[in-house]
Amino acid sequence: MARFTPHTEADIEEMLEAIGVDSLDDLFADVSPKFEGELDLPPALSEHESLADVHEAAKENVAGLPIFLGAGAYDRIVPSAIGSIISRGEFLTSYTPYQPEVSQGHLQVVFEFQSVISELTGLEVSNASVYDGSNAVAEAALMTARLTKRDPKVAVSKGLNPRYREVIETYGVEVVELTFEDGTTDFSEVPDDVSGVFVQSPNFFGIVEDIEAASEAAHGVDALAVAVCDPISLSVLESPGNLGADVAVGEAQPLGMPLLFGGPYAGYMATKKEFVRQLPGRIAGETVDQDGRLAYVLTLRGREQDIRRAKANSNICTNQALTALAATVYAALVGPEGMRKVAELSASKARYLADRLQASGMGLRYPEAPFLWEFVVELPDVAKANEALLEAGIVGGLDLGDGAMLVAVTEKRTRKELDAFVEVVANAG
Repeated sequence: MARFTPHTEADIEEMLEAIGVDSLDDLFADVSPKFEGELDLPPALSEHESLADVHEAAKENVAGLPIFLGAGAYDRIVPSAIGSIISRGEFLTSYTPYQPEVSQGHLQVVFEFQSVISELTGLEVSNASVYDGSNAVAEAALMTARLTKRDPKVAVSKGLNPRYREVIETYGVEVVELTFEDGTTDFSEVPDDVSGVFVQSPNFFGIVEDIEAASEAAHGVDALAVAVCDPISLSVLESPGNLGADVAVGEAQPLGMPLLFGGPYAGYMATKKEFVRQLPGRIAGETVDQDGRLAYVLTLRGREQDIRRAKANSNICTNQALTALAATVYAALVGPEGMRKVAELSASKARYLADRLQASGMGLRYPEAPFLWEFVVELPDVAKANEALLEAGIVGGLDLGDGAMLVAVTEKRTRKELDAFVEVVANAG
């Protein structure tokens, strides 16, 4: 390995001249701190004192409460075997290898994750995961622009998770809003200059959307259809690939990952084989070596940030291999029938809660729209209801800010917890 050698004064002067500045101070002028003086910091602590402070603060955490908050991350049952497997020494680091074929175990994990996602989405190719669901959605928006050779402009509705929409706009993509009424999106009037049409199903409010209608609308204006799906839902709903979607993206957190205060999670992306070279990230493949033994390789490195950054599809700096491993272990442990059972239990328990709430005088915002395990209930005072729930040891749903609460129910919730939720909310006024 080459040893780092400090530059001579002549080298520095030559570089400064090439850049067009007179001194090192000028070079860093734009990032010089404006703060002058001393920071008002507490006295330094020893390691023991620091740990004591952390433990004291940790006592304020409350664990084990029944959670009815969803909106993209869900409190599902996580088999204990997952933590045991991903904690093994072989997986201490899951960073993308730059001599990948040496890391056969890593590549197999990635390949198996891709296989799970392809089977769920009904699409031929999946990548080695991206940061999270919002990142996957934004990358899909840029992907549609590359494939259609149009400006990045996509059609979405209020049914798309608003956090996903914010990330799309952060990427510099123009967003056109479609009509959203009675809980579902109207895809009949898609602008003819968009590069992609996005449909989330179940949508942000828990309603099952018409992916086939979105796909037909997109193809009618020579755009691509992008389906945003909860992977658990794909065990009971038709796969987006079979409904005409060109790209499927989403958040893999429901597959065996606990609520982790924002992550790390693992986004997924899948597409048709013909679009594989525009899929960001890396794709692992299965083959045989010269002796006929099973082997795994990096089949495609669409981003190539480490080689040709300027020509990369995306500058995603790595994949979420450890969390992707958790998702893969979950899928292997639970299996297709188990995932279907998880979805059916969640949906039946959500229906039970919705019926109990309506019987107690509360109305659903979208009573005629089909939902799985999330729904919107209208309440006199959502903030007051959530405060009462928390006092009763229950984490309530998401306050939508307009007199309604988005409630999520998973297979983890018991009838006792569902009944307690209804009782507290009803008595909260």
